[in-house]
This record gives sequence, C-alpha cells and structure tokens, in this order.
Amino acid sequence: MNRFFLPIVMLALSFTTVQAQKGNTSPLKIKDIMKGDDFVGHLPSNPYWSTDGSTLYFDWNPDGALSDSLYAYTLARKTTKKVNFMETNALPSQRLTYNQDKSRAVYEKGGDIYLLDVATYTATPITKTLDRESSPHFTHNGKSVAFTKGGELFTWSIAAGITEQQTNFVKSKDKEPKRDSKDEWLYQDQLDLFDVLRERKHKKDTGDEISKKLETLQPLEIETGGKTVISLEMDPSGNYITYTLMDRPKSKGTIVPHFVTESGYTEDQNTRSKVGDEPTQYEMFVYDVNERKSYPVMLDNLEGLDYVPEYTKEYPDKPYKNEDRIGFINGPTWNEEGTKALLDIQANDYKDRWIVLLDPKTGTVEQLDRQHDEAWIAGPGIGWFGGSKLGWLPDGKSVWFMSEKTGYTHLYTMDLKSKKAKALTSGTFEVYDPFISKDKTRWYFVANKNHPGDRQFYAMPLKGGKMEQLTQMTGRNDVFLSPDEQKMAILYSYSNTPTELFLQDNPVFNKQAGKAEQLTHSQTEVFKAYNWKDPEIITFTASDGAEVHARLYQPEANVKNNAAIIFVHGAGYLQNAHKWWSSYFREYMFHNLLVDNGYTVLDIDYRASAGYGRDWRTGIYRHMGGKDLSDQVDGAHMLMEKYGIDSDKIGIYGGSYGGFITLMALFNAPDTFSAGGAIRSVGDWAAYNHGYTARILNTPATDSLAYKRSSPIYFADGLKGKLLILHGMVDDNVHFQDMVRLSQRLIELGKEDWEMALYPVERHGFVEASSWTDEYTRIFNLFQEALLNEK
Repeated sequence: MNRFFLPIVMLALSFTTVQAQKGNTSPLKIKDIMKGDDFVGHLPSNPYWSTDGSTLYFDWNPDGALSDSLYAYTLARKTTKKVNFMETNALPSQRLTYNQDKSRAVYEKGGDIYLLDVATYTATPITKTLDRESSPHFTHNGKSVAFTKGGELFTWSIAAGITEQQTNFVKSKDKEPKRDSKDEWLYQDQLDLFDVLRERKHKKDTGDEISKKLETLQPLEIETGGKTVISLEMDPSGNYITYTLMDRPKSKGTIVPHFVTESGYTEDQNTRSKVGDEPTQYEMFVYDVNERKSYPVMLDNLEGLDYVPEYTKEYPDKPYKNEDRIGFINGPTWNEEGTKALLDIQANDYKDRWIVLLDPKTGTVEQLDRQHDEAWIAGPGIGWFGGSKLGWLPDGKSVWFMSEKTGYTHLYTMDLKSKKAKALTSGTFEVYDPFISKDKTRWYFVANKNHPGDRQFYAMPLKGGKMEQLTQMTGRNDVFLSPDEQKMAILYSYSNTPTELFLQDNPVFNKQAGKAEQLTHSQTEVFKAYNWKDPEIITFTASDGAEVHARLYQPEANVKNNAAIIFVHGAGYLQNAHKWWSSYFREYMFHNLLVDNGYTVLDIDYRASAGYGRDWRTGIYRHMGGKDLSDQVDGAHMLMEKYGIDSDKIGIYGGSYGGFITLMALFNAPDTFSAGGAIRSVGDWAAYNHGYTARILNTPATDSLAYKRSSPIYFADGLKGKLLILHGMVDDNVHFQDMVRLSQRLIELGKEDWEMALYPVERHGFVEASSWTDEYTRIFNLFQEALLNEK
C-alpha cells in the first residue's frame, strides 16, 4: 500500500507512531544525535591571521549560542578570547588582495572598499557609500586601486585620493538614422537652397566637434547590445581593462510552491531550469584606456573548436550542432607588468580546457595547453568544484597549472618560450591547492600521497623535487600559514574525532618542530560520553577488477544480527571513505547506533567519488547507475561472503546522489537489496540542472540513451523490496516534483511496498532537528521491519 506520511500536526497520529524507535538497544538516541552541532559541539572554522602575524582569528561557538562568533588567539599571551561585535565589524576582511611587494592590501567589507597597511594591520576606507563596491585590486603599478560599482569600473588614486570612473557601458549608442538615396538628395538640396539651414548646420557641426573633444576626457561609451558585463578588471599597469559580455538564453524555470508560510497563503519560488539549456555565449574584450578603443579577444585559433563528441556516433541520423564551443572564460591572470595574461577557457560541452596567453595590445591569444577528455574535464584545481588553479612563476617567463594528464591531478609548469610542460609531482595520488611561498623558493600544497583518505600538507622546491611532509596527524590537515610562514594553524580531524584548531611550528623553518598544540576543545560532555567507533578503511575487488575503498563498521559478536546497511554518500564526486571527520557526521553517528543494534555498515567510495583520479571520476560517464551501482552490489556480495551477512538482510540508503543510487538499487538489483531509504533523490536526470548533469550525461536532446539508462523512473517496474522515499517539499536543488512524478509512476505500476514522507519546510539540506529526527527514525524503523521483521 502506498502511504504519504506528513510530519505535521494534521497527521499527528502517524507522526507519533513513527517517532517510536523500534527495538533500539543503543545508548544513542536518534533525537539526540540529529541535533547536529548542538549534540557534537560547535566546531571552529575559517581561521585567518592578522597581517602582522600576532593574532590568529577563527569562527567558533563553544557556548552553543545562536550563531558562531569571532575568536582571537594571541600568540604572545597564548590566550583565546571572544571578539565583541563592534570590534569584529572593525577588523579587516580575511580575503585580501596584495600589491606586488605585499606592503599593502585591499579588501571589500560590507559593500565598501578598504586599503590595509600590512605592517600595522590598520585600514583606511576608500569608499563609504550605500552602493555596493566590490572586486578591489591594485593597478597603475600599485599607485591606484580599481574596483567595480554598479557594473562599472572605477579607480582611486592612493596619493591624490581621487576616484575616477574608467568605463561607461551602454546598451546601444544613439545614432542618427541613415537616409536613403531619395532623402539624401532632398537633404543636400535643402542645404543648397537655404542660407539659414547652412548656417545652423555649421553651428551644430562646430558644437559637435567641441563635444567630441570633451568626450575624450570621459570614459569611452562601450556598447553591450543588452548583454551582461562580467569579469570586469584592470591590468596592473592601468593600460587595459578586460571584460566579458555574457548572453544567457532565456530558459523556463521550475516553480517550487511553499505551503507552510507566514502569510498563510501558498507562495511560489522561481528556481532553476532543467538540463538541456541552450549554451550561454561568452565574448571577451579588451578596452585600451590610452587609445580609447575596445576590441574582442580572438579565440578562433584554439585547437579542437570543431570537435564532435564520440557519443554522437550512436545517433547517425541526428545532426550534431555546436557552432561555438567557447564556454566560460576564467581570468585574466596578469603578469606583474600587465603585458601578458593567462586565460583559462572551458568548452560549453565541458570536454575541453584551454590555457592561453593573452596579448592585450592586440587581443590575440597563444594556446599553451589543451586538456581534452571525451567524458568531461574536471579534477582538483581544474574547474567544476573549487575552480581553476594556475598562475605565474616568479621569473615571469613561466607559468603553472593543474592537469589530469597522467590520470591524477598534478602540478605542472611551462616555459613560455619552449611551450614544454613539466610535471613537478607525479604518482597515483592527487594534489590540492598549491601556492608559492613568500620567499618564492618553494611550493606548499595538500596531497593524499600516503592514502586516498589521508590528506597531509607538503612543501617542495619551486623547480620540483622531494616532497617534505609538514603535518603528521593522520586524517585531514587544512593548513593556514602565518604571514611569515613560521607558524601553521591547522584545522584537523580524524574519523571519530571532530575538527579542532591546532598550532604548530613550520618544519621548513624549525626542524625540531614538536607536536601540534590543540587550541580549541569543542566537544560537548554528552558527545564525549560515548565511545565513537573508528571505522576500518578496507578495499574490496569489484566485478570488473577495480579496487574499491570503503568504510566498514562491525558490531560486537554478541549483538551481530547478520544484517547490513550500505550507505551511499551524495554529490557523486565526493569522498567519504576517508580518515577525517565526515561532512556526513549525523550519518556517521547513525551508523554507530546501527552497529550498536547489531548491523554491519558499509560506506563505499563508489565509481565517481573524489580522491582516486580521472578514471574513477569518469566511471559513470553516460551511465549513472552503472558502475556506481554495481560497486554497491559487489560490496553487498563481499559482505555476504566475508562477513557472514544474510542475503535477505541487506538494506541501502543515502541522500541526493545517494538517494538516486538507492532508487536504482531497489529497481535494478532487487534480489540484492531488501529495503532502501531514498532521501532527496534524483528520480529523472532530465529534471536536474544543466551544469552538473550535462557534464556526465550530455543533454537529453543529444544523448537520450544516456538519460534513459541513468534515470530511476524508467526502471520503477523492478521494485520488489520495501522503499521509503523522503523529500523536502521546498527543495530548490532536487525538486520535489521529481518524486511526485516517480510516485505517479509507482502508482500506475501498481507497486505496493513503498512509502513517502514529506517535509513541508525543508529544502535540499535539512535544517530543523525535528525533520532530521523524523527522517532517520523512519529509516531505522524501515530496516528493523524489513530486515529483522520487528513490527
């Protein structure tokens, strides 16, 4: 029987009935662990240093207040104190843009621009307006600060204190209508006949000439044709301004109705469109300030602009058109002189990335590197999640960038004269967030060299060489160097230990650096009272021979019930079989509760997960629900063969992408999984957004086969086990409409063993503890009933 559970007062009977946990023998209670940070403790985040290096600031909430506050650790006194609101408001931003010698910095805060003296950590306001100014950067060789306001670029002279508008974008210039041949004859005839008309025209022409001379003192009018101006920036010399015109075709969005509102009326929210949008057009231009002319950046010499994807061969009767493959243009990243700039260009079909050298004087580019993938371009520092990482080397003659050329993301340099790329790192591991040291002699970066689930901080000579590991604690180490790089502030966590802030000397400068000193202690007493399990990181062999990493939680022999739950993390490209505190910490605590109740729990980094290189990342190309699902099935078989799990006692659950896999598991592997909890799930990829989905499945119009083999709604007839669907009704990421359509499909198919729980005030990421509690109580009861027959 299909039932819709609504956790609101109107259905209090079903709500109350479900709230009772069936047979829970763990000291943990779902209602407690679903309080999140209020149960675990509010953890520190966002550390940054004062520019004089005397103080380490970070966000924290050890008192359990309504929100985090700013805290300051003073190195000299070794004390930590809460910074009051007014003092916090007066402090400089943590996002600073420096001049070349790093004696000054600029930043935006509260919509105003400030100039910071680095040595004294004191700031001077450049603007104090009700308008919003943003994107400050130094120009005119450090003598001026450029910023944007109202879609225009302004400069402020540091010496004179004068603000000058540099651009003037207009939709179109006023032009006199052009006369046809008849009207031109009449016009000239009138001038020949009448003296007064000739005299008036002479006066007007003279005035126009004076006006044109005066116009040279004003910013040049630049036509946009109604397109949107983005990426507005002035080069370090002040000679050139670059900007991009974006033309986004209109796409029909989805309406998400809100039923529980303050007004008492249903209120509609307009949200994203669905995958398959016409590509956004991007055109980059250079405005030569001195010559007062604007001209396009020419990208017609890039390799592969006429590329036709391999998958189109499966559609011989369907013409493929992609006349302009240029997608988003990242940059410019200028050299110090402002004579050259790097551009990082993405193809609109996501299968190419071009790194090019821009000559601003001519608007021409020289291709330095083309990265191509018949699936899609991505990886740490290569666009998609986290943006691109690239820049100039100190010699000004070489550049650096990230590439998946070897199958793993590594750091490369290129000499601009020879155009030869050199790999500075290599191996079956990934490099993250590289940057150059203050003295320009070494690299700093994070890498998972020791283990895919262990991230350490490294230093390496600028030209490459031995990687020196600077952190020693197994898990995740996010390092924030002091301005002089002598100290390392570390956000550190382990599998069963939440994130805390540590301080350590940098071994580059102090070879006798001791252990990191813990500065914060965030855990609540109730959290510390439980002995949290350290899941074992295992590997098992998939049916195609791949080695799959997973977290394994095993119960004590005296409570083991021979049932297992497989958890599927979300996002697809995300990592959870690692050795640090999970972003899925509620689920982690729920897994401890399951283990206490005798369940074995497996948490798999299936195909498409992050941290394992290109082939793992693209293993789902054109078939989501293929290898990512078979990895779950192979994991289930491994549990049966190696850990004594009964074949009829395996459940599966997850949220978002994990919910999608749960649906595919119940529909396509019903003999393996007896029950599943699908949270905020994608039921039809044709209904999801373009930026994520088109990378993996192309578009429904060009690759319909990929969508039909990847979308659960087409396989709903395979449902045999018990399915619980849970979804927020105001989800503006995976729309509730998706599950409404799936429910109608299940109704038409006559399926009975499924239920749906709806959450009227929740978006994609749940907020209310009551919703979390209801959701996971239902999931727990589902497994108790379906796998252990507890009614």
